[in-house]
Amino acid sequence: MQSLSLGNQQRVQPAVALVHRPEVLVDEPFSGLDPIAVEALAAVSQERRRGGVPVIFSSHQLELVERQCDSVGILSAGRMVATGAVAELRSAEGNTVRVVVRDAAPGWADGLPGTVSVNGDRHVLRTTDGDDQEILRRAVKAGRVEHFGVEQPTLTEIFKEAVA
Repeated sequence: MQSLSLGNQQRVQPAVALVHRPEVLVDEPFSGLDPIAVEALAAVSQERRRGGVPVIFSSHQLELVERQCDSVGILSAGRMVATGAVAELRSAEGNTVRVVVRDAAPGWADGLPGTVSVNGDRHVLRTTDGDDQEILRRAVKAGRVEHFGVEQPTLTEIFKEAVA
């Protein structure tokens, strides 16, 4: 197996482990895989979970973790700094109002909580505070509102906050 590339080794190792129908599978299976192989292995992992086999893996590909896992644990310096169901962790962090206003009048968000970033003719306000209806009224007066919504943080954002 050592003569295989890292990607092929990563493909073979889970297959070898799965042949024996383990009761629990622990691995960092996605490291070194191309996106097609990641999706294929993720499908196998989900199938095993549906079959009642607990699947425990370690990964820094947090978008994949968010899609694959029911619950997660975040480690920092050898200590568990966050743990729980993905949905619970996301909702516990609070929601962010995100508004995108095109061709906004200068200073439209002055006095509103949060931060405004400008990318070309788009102004993006992100905030976790304030009256969302007042923010929407101000945005509509300022220009053309392309997006207004409430978003939960991603697992990547939660990870960054937990290990900071």
